[in-house]
Order: sequence, then C-alpha cells, then structure tokens
Amino acid sequence: MNIKEAQTKVDEMIMKYGGYWEPLSMMARITEEVGELARAINIKHGGKKSKGDQDGRDVEKELADVLFTTLAIANKEGVDLEKEFAEKVGLDYKKMEKVYNNEDGN
Repeated sequence: MNIKEAQTKVDEMIMKYGGYWEPLSMMARITEEVGELARAINIKHGGKKSKGDQDGRDVEKELADVLFTTLAIANKEGVDLEKEFAEKVGLDYKKMEKVYNNEDGN
C-alpha cells in the first residue's frame, strides 16, 4: 500500500465511524500515540518495567497508531503526504546525510 492509498483507507475508516476531530484534538491524539510509542520503546529497550503482558511492548503496533494518526491529520489538513514525503526525501538528502551520519560515533 502506498501513502496515497493509505490516506484513502484512513479517510474511509474515519468517515465510516463519524468523521474527523478538530485539529487540536487530533494534535492531542498524536501526542498521546507518540507517548505510547515512547513507552513501548522504553519497555523494550530501556529501563521501564512492564506491568503485564498487555503493557504496551508492541513497538510495531504503536508505530502503526502514530502512522494512522499522521495520515488522519494530513487528510484533515488537505495534505498530499505522498507528494510531500517524496519532496522531503529528494530535497533534504544532504541535510539528512549530515543528521544521520554516524562517522562521529553518535
């Protein structure tokens, strides 16, 4: 599934179940989802102790929640995320090369 198809699927699901939230509510939602992702990574790789089997250790599921919410925000804002992502990857290659270069040991 490409990004455009994913945006369409997210739109269909959201419209089926009642429609989009207001922008600030969506921002709160993505903040919550990123927090859950952080918790999952901390349980999996950090010092956070799990409280049980269903205690948010599924990094994959949390990433999917962040992606879903990102796509929903893009839809609400009328953003063609496939186009924007392609431009970002194309234009910012040199910048990203500097950011993710591991030659300095970080």
